[in-house]
Amino acid sequence: MNLAYRDARHGLGRFLLTCLGLGLLLGVVMAMIGIYRGLVVEALTVARAPAIDLWVVEANTRGPFAEASRIPGDLREAIARIAGVAAAGSITYQTVEARYRGAKLRLYVIGYEPTRPGGPPEIVQGRGIARSHYEMVADRAAGLGLGDRVLLGRSTFTIVGLTRNQVSSGGDPAVYITLPDAQKLQFDIAPPAQRVQSARGTDAVSRDTVNTVVARLQPGASVDATANTIQRWKHLSAITQEAQEAILYKSLVDLARRQIGLFTSLLLVVSAVIIALIIYTMTMEKLKQIATLKLIGASDRTIIGMIVQQALALGLIGFAVGVAFIVSIKDYFPRRVVLESDNVLVLGLVVFVVCLLSSGLGVRAALKVDPATALGG
Repeated sequence: MNLAYRDARHGLGRFLLTCLGLGLLLGVVMAMIGIYRGLVVEALTVARAPAIDLWVVEANTRGPFAEASRIPGDLREAIARIAGVAAAGSITYQTVEARYRGAKLRLYVIGYEPTRPGGPPEIVQGRGIARSHYEMVADRAAGLGLGDRVLLGRSTFTIVGLTRNQVSSGGDPAVYITLPDAQKLQFDIAPPAQRVQSARGTDAVSRDTVNTVVARLQPGASVDATANTIQRWKHLSAITQEAQEAILYKSLVDLARRQIGLFTSLLLVVSAVIIALIIYTMTMEKLKQIATLKLIGASDRTIIGMIVQQALALGLIGFAVGVAFIVSIKDYFPRRVVLESDNVLVLGLVVFVVCLLSSGLGVRAALKVDPATALGG
């Protein structure tokens, strides 16, 4: 006879309601883990999109994501001629608020050269940019469709293709336009301000400025040797793809990681305390029954097993409820929630250990019960 099962069945409604409440709490814990994983993925998405080996940026900077970087766009020709470089392209990055159907739409605008590295990694609908001006490929998260027209600055762009899961580290959907259009968007100013600059003689600044030049190396070429060559002879900073991802991780995600990690740890502690109090309360409510079991010869092992089984059932059912809850709603979060199987497995093991430790309070109370109390009134 399974005493834990019979006890749970006796108060089935309360037991299931407790499991539901615990499941919602564990679902929040899982959501925090998924949000953190989503932050990491989003922070690295744009950096991984060009599928290149080197980022060439302004000297003594860690740009283009961690800090400002501006270099001449024609440096791509010099970079492309370095031994071991298969292709090079210039890219600009900027955040813009566009006007669309009477509302403002915040976009992460990426300017690239269609025949060079830097474009969208995948077109899921429509086509890539084929004209030199006023065409755009947008991420689905922007809510734009093929044929829609979006006003950026003083130019109107037509959506010709859609990509997916291309967002900035801040969660803004990415859009791709040609490099000349992006430079025009970045440097164009209103006519009155242009007349003021012309009067001051400051309007002759070259617009062929980019945030980075990316380089894709030939098979077998040394990334470190090529980076050293660029830094030595071109007086620029050359950052490998691995180093760029490390910079992004430490600059943009580290504080959020520690914040979410601390909050998740607190939630786990709260879950452990709640499980311990629930098991302790359930044990205290049946002290007389436990005393009766002892009186008729039930061993301490049997009583301990009942309490531990109740704690494990409570935790595992709650964990299953939490997983089902988060999986069903994760796509409705404004930022990406990434649930990986190894994270779910580790959390399940943590919940198992927490349940074992939390049952200790109830076990301690049960073992102290005097069998003689079963004979009381």
